[in-house]
Amino acid sequence: MQNKDIQLIMPELRSEIGLRLQKLLPLIGEAGLDAVLLASNANVFYMAGRFFRGYVYVNREGRLIFFLIRPNCFHADGEEVIAIRKPELIPAALQQLGIAMPEKLGLETEALSYSDVERLRRIFPDAQLGNASEVMKKCRMTKTPFELRLMREDGQHQMAAYSKISRLYKRDMTDVELQVEIERILRLEGNLGFLRTSGNLMEINLGSVISGENADAPSPYDFAMGGAGVSPALPCGANGDIMKTGQTVMIDMNGCFNGWQTDMTRVWTIGDVPPLARVAHECSRRILRELEKLARPGVEVCELYERAHAIVEEEGLESYFMGHRQQAAFIGHGVGIELNEAPAITPKCRVKLLENMTLAIEPKFVIPGVGAVGVENTYVVTPDGLDNMTPFPEELTDLL
Repeated sequence: MQNKDIQLIMPELRSEIGLRLQKLLPLIGEAGLDAVLLASNANVFYMAGRFFRGYVYVNREGRLIFFLIRPNCFHADGEEVIAIRKPELIPAALQQLGIAMPEKLGLETEALSYSDVERLRRIFPDAQLGNASEVMKKCRMTKTPFELRLMREDGQHQMAAYSKISRLYKRDMTDVELQVEIERILRLEGNLGFLRTSGNLMEINLGSVISGENADAPSPYDFAMGGAGVSPALPCGANGDIMKTGQTVMIDMNGCFNGWQTDMTRVWTIGDVPPLARVAHECSRRILRELEKLARPGVEVCELYERAHAIVEEEGLESYFMGHRQQAAFIGHGVGIELNEAPAITPKCRVKLLENMTLAIEPKFVIPGVGAVGVENTYVVTPDGLDNMTPFPEELTDLL
């Protein structure tokens, strides 16, 4: 969604915000809250449809108020918008609107700093605090038709960029050089040039290109694959090694073109690779085909992990599954405004799938000395199973 298009879609955007509000209000009630006060970038963007500096206040009666610290950058005809210099002015503004002070107020305790939470707590000294982060996670797990449309557009742009990858490769190229070329075509395709993630253990540039031994380098971050990176300041992904014959090149680059995201991984080879790599890659594809049928509304998320792991055991590939030196304990995650949304597909997640949840599923393997293999797609949950929003060819493709 480009800034120049805001005026054209304002009626649709107001309707869309209304749908999100309808999803949020029951969750506020279920959490026993009177209101939530949102300040994180992702949740402000979600509830306003555009980012601004300030706060979003929603009470259980359905009042939605935008408190803007820099009001001149915000167009909001027909919406409740109040300019403030600091959050300490919010209670007085609520009183002027005839809105009662909340007895229990939800704050984003998982997204804001301790000092930010403490500041807001002092502003509402009589309110009992609750966790709005969990409320918003549940709200954003399912997507509206508007969001699904944007994510499908993301998938189309991401696939268009991936279709050009083979022609970017040159002999004796480093993984960093290839990643730079991929970033260029992503930006030319319309990529926003950033990757919005949740949590302090998720730092990355525009994605990951890993090849050969570097795929076996453990990562301190909560990513499925590691990579040493080019600096201890960002130890993740491409490390500058020359990609060699007999290695795989796993490409997991960002799909954010409009504020929402799709997540897609494909693997290329440089010449012939050992049979084990091909067997593991086909195992990943088999897992996806089975989960596409299994994942229907009402199924617990842990069942997806359990079925994937059972297939891996059947094929004797446990030592390579989701890493080799260090193995990740998940095979996917929710995706949307942030790359890593709820739910995480782990063996302990008892969340039940809901229609219109969006999931990135990524059963991957690391073959020592060769590299990583496997496929990642972004899906939407439907009554008939998973609908693939990134239907790009999945076979291993030779770059030579």
